[in-house]
Amino acid sequence: MEGWVLPRDFRFGVATAGFQIEGGYNGPGEPKNNWYRWESTGRVEPSGAAIGFWDRYGDHLDLVAGLGCDSFRLSIEWARVEPEEGHTDEAAISRYRDILGACLERGLTPLVTLHHFTHPWWLGEDLWLRPDAPERFSRWAGVAVEAFGDRCDSWVTINEANVLAIQTYLMGTFPPGRVGALSKMATALDHLVAAHVLAYDAIHARQPGATVATNNFSLSVYELDRLPLDLLTARAHGRPAAELPGWLAERRAEHYRNVPGPALPGRRRLEWVLRAAAAAALPLERALPAATAAVFNAASDRLIDVAQVDYYVPAAADHFALPGQRTAGGRRSWSPGRQLWDDRPDPAGLTRYLEAATAPGLEVWVVENGMCNRVRRGRPYPRLDRWTRDRYIRENLAAVVDAVDRGVPVTGYWHWTLADNYEWGSYEPRFGLFGVDRAGGLVIGATDAMGVDAAGAYRAAIAGLRAGDRSVLG
Repeated sequence: MEGWVLPRDFRFGVATAGFQIEGGYNGPGEPKNNWYRWESTGRVEPSGAAIGFWDRYGDHLDLVAGLGCDSFRLSIEWARVEPEEGHTDEAAISRYRDILGACLERGLTPLVTLHHFTHPWWLGEDLWLRPDAPERFSRWAGVAVEAFGDRCDSWVTINEANVLAIQTYLMGTFPPGRVGALSKMATALDHLVAAHVLAYDAIHARQPGATVATNNFSLSVYELDRLPLDLLTARAHGRPAAELPGWLAERRAEHYRNVPGPALPGRRRLEWVLRAAAAAALPLERALPAATAAVFNAASDRLIDVAQVDYYVPAAADHFALPGQRTAGGRRSWSPGRQLWDDRPDPAGLTRYLEAATAPGLEVWVVENGMCNRVRRGRPYPRLDRWTRDRYIRENLAAVVDAVDRGVPVTGYWHWTLADNYEWGSYEPRFGLFGVDRAGGLVIGATDAMGVDAAGAYRAAIAGLRAGDRSVLG
């Protein structure tokens, strides 16, 4: 079929994060972030050189441009720019400016994240429990816009605030590794959302035409996904503070009507338990008090300029597994959390979540979407479900096209990620369009870690959809 399949200004890109790709953190003489203690004590695999982006960014950006992309999502790392309290590293600022300039030279519009799960070590591991955290982050946002605003006007303030709070204080997989600390999780989420609000105002005060948003991980539990985003748009919907709890209850009911439940069998009861626990931890009549105060004191009525969606496995219950279940690599996993390489793809659910993300006057961007496989000690393993990354790309982009056909104003898609990176404590999970030979000098290969031409599949999909050819998704 010929014609416009996607909006004419639709952006295609890849998404990355500085700590995961740059290299050069937490070692002697290197900037330290909140993962420093875990790396230095051996609790996690050291990030080391990552995939060498800091030194070889031009080569990486050539790969992005070669895919036919017109955007590149990256983070500017707070710990690198401000490695010590009160000290700004001008050399780091200069290098980031060069990276942004290299993006523009290749026709890649930068989408810059200001906090992608990391912050300077000197702020402490429990930064987001501190009442002054939102103001500290807004000051960092101001520093970043003043330093880089002439080369970027699209910003993600805080990446997946919901995941950061959950993984830090509920699941214990991010430093400092608290487990089951529901009240701390709620406090951290509250301060993270408040930080976004203050940063939104700080960025727009310096760059009125900027596009500013925050991207939640799509999650079936209302309080841990849609609640913060509904709060950020409450004033734009004409809701005063006194009406907020009742309106949020309406929004929660709508969320549960619109989003699919668990994809894996036998998970409905667990899903109900998780939803009930979240409702108890974040009661709507007093949920996120610092964020609510920030919203109703903000200079703007609407505190996101675009609805940003990260889509992997949305059903909360599907993130758990019975200990002892078989996992990729012929072994059994004794962790209660499902391994990333065992997550079940659900492309059809992406269409539903994009429909649920719509808000009057806002475009919708998919700023992360990707699939993992496992590489252990240099040996790649196929996924147990036999999914491959080329199939994943085609079926998820087909879901995006379905959403556009249904009237959802989706105008951007960023695949996670370009090349196999450091995945928060380990190099075993691999998400890259390109595989990386870690033992052979960080050589980026022609295929992904499963030997599939995933990059070629993405390149063909981009070219075909821009030409109006849906058959590239078949």
